[in-house]
Amino acid sequence: MAELLKNPDIMKKVQEELTDVIGENNVAEESHITKLHYLDAVVKETFRLHPPLPLLVPRFPSQSCVVGGYMIPKHSQVFLNMWSVSMDPLVWEKPSEFRPDRFLNNAGNFDYMGNNVQYLPFGSGRRVCPGITLGEKMVMYLLATLLHSFEWRLPEGETVDLTEKFGIVMRKKIPLFATPYRRF
Repeated sequence: MAELLKNPDIMKKVQEELTDVIGENNVAEESHITKLHYLDAVVKETFRLHPPLPLLVPRFPSQSCVVGGYMIPKHSQVFLNMWSVSMDPLVWEKPSEFRPDRFLNNAGNFDYMGNNVQYLPFGSGRRVCPGITLGEKMVMYLLATLLHSFEWRLPEGETVDLTEKFGIVMRKKIPLFATPYRRF
């Protein structure tokens, strides 16, 4: 929501898609979720730019191995810095910019199941987040409902601050306050 309020053109594009798919006199339903491609791209870009866990759950290799030219001893504690991967300019063009369109053409290559090492917001393998499917559907449904039903505005004179506070999970340093206004 913070990224959408900071990028009103993207918010408008999402709301146009919602109106086209859902209609003006309907409410968002679970059946609409698979048709909301731009909203899906917005959610994926949000998870790329603001990964829920900056450092994924630690791994312990069962045997020594070489990764990227570095020897990783057996049973070492290894952390994957997902924030660093998602901000790598060799992987992502203009990585610090909120650009959902990057997920539209390659949508099949970027799922939440950990099949692409460039995009692992919920980990991969045996330790992938068990709630991915539920979380993906609920985030999409919740956002579709809030964005379709309401126009969102910041209080007078306020701006969106995207500064994050590092921790086990990333969160906004300054909470977002926005006011909803009925859309239709």
